[in-house]
Amino acid sequence: MTAFTNYLEGKVIDHIFRTASFAKPTVLGIGLMSAVSDGEAGTVTELSGNGYARVADNPLDANWAAPSGGNGTTSNSTTITFPTASGGDWATATHFGIWDATSGGNLLIVSALTSSRTVTNGATASFAPGALTVQADN
Repeated sequence: MTAFTNYLEGKVIDHIFRTASFAKPTVLGIGLMSAVSDGEAGTVTELSGNGYARVADNPLDANWAAPSGGNGTTSNSTTITFPTASGGDWATATHFGIWDATSGGNLLIVSALTSSRTVTNGATASFAPGALTVQADN
């Protein structure tokens, strides 16, 4: 299940119901996590080391599918490919996250992977088109 973090929920509430505006992120950093203590609070353990890095899949019509059927869902329209693991295996990824930066930044969305995956040394993790799904109204 996709969860918007408390940070993103607060920004949306402020933007819609209050006077504060929320500027749309210009960068969306897709990352992998090995543990999520409290996804909504942004308490997660992102993978690190051995060549791991977030991947940019910025907010563009060409990168993300339009919601259809009123279900509040989008998915990646292009393949999202992480760097090749080098120098050793990555920790087992159990979740993905979307940040407003490829390094640092604010965690916006957290979701469990359909199945956990360890990226072994020399292998490359990726999401095929349509494989990374975000639902706003769950």
